[in-house]
Amino acid sequence: MTGPGEVRCTLMRGGTSKGAYFLAGDLPAEPDARDDLLLRVMGSPDPRQTDGLGGGHPLTSKVAVVSRSADPAADVDYLFLQVAVDRPEVTDRQNCGNILAGVGPFAVERGLVPAGDPETSVRIRMLNTGELAVATFPTPGGRVDHAGTARISGVPGTAAPVVIEFPQGAGPLLPTGNVRDVVAGTEVTCVDNGMPVVLIPAEALGVTGYEEPGELEADAALARRLREIRLAAGPLMGLGDVEAATVPKLTLLAPPRDGGAVTTRTFIPVRCHTSIGVLGAASVAAGLRAPGGVGEGIAALPASGDLVRVEHPTGFLDVEVRVDPGPLVVRRTAVVRTARKIFDGTVFPRPAATAPVPAQPSGDRHDSAAR
Repeated sequence: MTGPGEVRCTLMRGGTSKGAYFLAGDLPAEPDARDDLLLRVMGSPDPRQTDGLGGGHPLTSKVAVVSRSADPAADVDYLFLQVAVDRPEVTDRQNCGNILAGVGPFAVERGLVPAGDPETSVRIRMLNTGELAVATFPTPGGRVDHAGTARISGVPGTAAPVVIEFPQGAGPLLPTGNVRDVVAGTEVTCVDNGMPVVLIPAEALGVTGYEEPGELEADAALARRLREIRLAAGPLMGLGDVEAATVPKLTLLAPPRDGGAVTTRTFIPVRCHTSIGVLGAASVAAGLRAPGGVGEGIAALPASGDLVRVEHPTGFLDVEVRVDPGPLVVRRTAVVRTARKIFDGTVFPRPAATAPVPAQPSGDRHDSAAR
């Protein structure tokens, strides 16, 4: 920390999310004290987060905590924290692949990793899960260049590409051991390729899968069915009681409309994502390649190659995923995202003595966003 009430901070857009990036040494080591500080930094609890950095939505109320790694397989450690908007809660129970896109550039600019020329690769250990990722991005002349011509859906303009590759995970692709399960009376495919996801045919829940996110969020009957499925799927996927968790994510599948492999609507877990999380898309893409899964007859997979284009409410996300059949093993997963530094400086948290009374949440209390 730089002084009483002051914290060094970088605000970055990572993929389709926005978050505050901190060096671990600039935050309290004790989790409760750290979380209290982050609530005051982000302006929670408050539906608009008026008195902090948060943007009044789970996708813009995220935090990355970064430090040098003691793991010889990694350069830096990355802890993702989701800061709730309208209640005093900070959770580390999930990853975020969008915020991950900014970790490599942040690590280089803060001196944790030396820059190469013309590009740098940073090996990142994701502390939420223990998994690894490698982010590669332009560093011409040994300096991070945030400008570029890469464009991703859901973000205006262009920026430098960040190629993120995920090594083969240690866990099973199908956590239940089945390619199909009947959960809360609905046939689903449970998959985990970096993010626990339940794939559900949209028509099985009485919707088309092409609705706008707001329309789906307003459907009370759909919300009840999704909650039933999520709470029942959690124990089956080895996640235990997920009542207070943001995983598994639920993704509705419908046939593609714009030349992709599938159309998706993802719930996080009640708010409908305006796009789709990076790791969520990686799990969707891998799940579609599981023979006999619920995506059969819905998805239009390419005849050759590893690319799977996942359509979402604001465009698409391309995932390269290679799955070996019998037994199913994911050999490679990679995505292209972008990240951009918005500011780097000092943030002044709301004083602890004037913390507001927690706001009353509307609807389901679990509104945290995806990776």
